[in-house]
Amino acid sequence: MKIAIIGVGSVGSAVATAVQKTGLVNEIVLFDRDGARARAAAEDLGHASTFSYDIKITAVSTYRAIRGSEIVIIAAGANQKVGETRTELLHKNASVIEDIIPRVMENIDNKNVKIIIVTNPLDVMVMLAQKISRLPSSRIIGTGTMLDSARLKTILSRQLGVSNRSVNSYVLGEHGDSSVVNWSSVNIGGIALDDFCKQTKNQITKTARKTIEHRVHNAAYEIIRGRGATWDGIGSAVADLLHAIINDEKRILTTSVVEGIGKNAVALSLPRIIGSKGVIANLHTKMDAQESAALRKSAKIIRKNFDMI
Repeated sequence: MKIAIIGVGSVGSAVATAVQKTGLVNEIVLFDRDGARARAAAEDLGHASTFSYDIKITAVSTYRAIRGSEIVIIAAGANQKVGETRTELLHKNASVIEDIIPRVMENIDNKNVKIIIVTNPLDVMVMLAQKISRLPSSRIIGTGTMLDSARLKTILSRQLGVSNRSVNSYVLGEHGDSSVVNWSSVNIGGIALDDFCKQTKNQITKTARKTIEHRVHNAAYEIIRGRGATWDGIGSAVADLLHAIINDEKRILTTSVVEGIGKNAVALSLPRIIGSKGVIANLHTKMDAQESAALRKSAKIIRKNFDMI
């Protein structure tokens, strides 16, 4: 399988590395406006492939070279800076997506291609890409709250003393400040969170839940303050999404796709079944009244931001 990655900055490079390590593709095409950067990334990753999978990795300077790609990953755009919210990137990155999507559409098979959006503000960029491309929403997929959900799982696993693979928990809504921790559906190995805590003599109080929510919401800001940007987590999230698509795993991931029609259309993250055709089904988890209200508020924020562009 051939895939293309558009934008080879810190995030795009991390995505390329994570994808290369899956061994699921035989060709990766790297496109960046900075040709020297794309060539350097291709060369470096080509050297790294000696130690894992022998994959053809090329840097290209024209969109014609992405022809034949079954999956296109868009990681181009300005990165979030220290003190900057994802929403503040809105107009900068909207112009990037408006430039890229038509060029991609001219050079791919629009009957089969899947486009993965990584650019922030993620949900708004998914909506914009879907509007411009006119592809079915099931094939314009944002990584959404996959990373947010991973952060929640990590925090809970450490607090409860279990493997993060035994934690089933979702962050829903915006990949941003209005995201919603779905406490009502959290379970540990199939056991409801409260029951698990009773059985293991753990305790997660209301105050602790608020602290966990704060840590999930602010994880990216903390990483950006200390490192300048986040890239490893999102690279792994994209690789995991590719696993689900390429292997037709029909796995449930919290991805962002457009739902609704007209003014009611919005892209936000819910648990979705992912397979070779993209999004196969949208799922709705158990939520209490407070979580439902927070999710509706998150949807309104995303829609308002989209309407601004």
